[in-house]
Amino acid sequence: MYAGVTGTQGAWLWIALALLGVEVVVFVGNGMRCPLTALAVRYGAETGYVFDTFLPERATRYTFNFFGTLMVIGVGLLVLRWVGVLG
Repeated sequence: MYAGVTGTQGAWLWIALALLGVEVVVFVGNGMRCPLTALAVRYGAETGYVFDTFLPERATRYTFNFFGTLMVIGVGLLVLRWVGVLG
């Protein structure tokens, strides 16, 4: 998102985009579910959710939707910069 807004580029941008690509492939390959969910259920999670934060469930329920939207906007801004639409 930062690189899309500011136009900053460098090695860290390409590393982040590569890691984002891997994350998307794993997420989509797992049926749009976190791959840790099945592991949590196997080891006794009652709800089938994996929480790595101290936030309440009503806040973490939308984690993928919220951050997925931010990632799409950030990559979209990068693409617009690369094709020359944004200065």
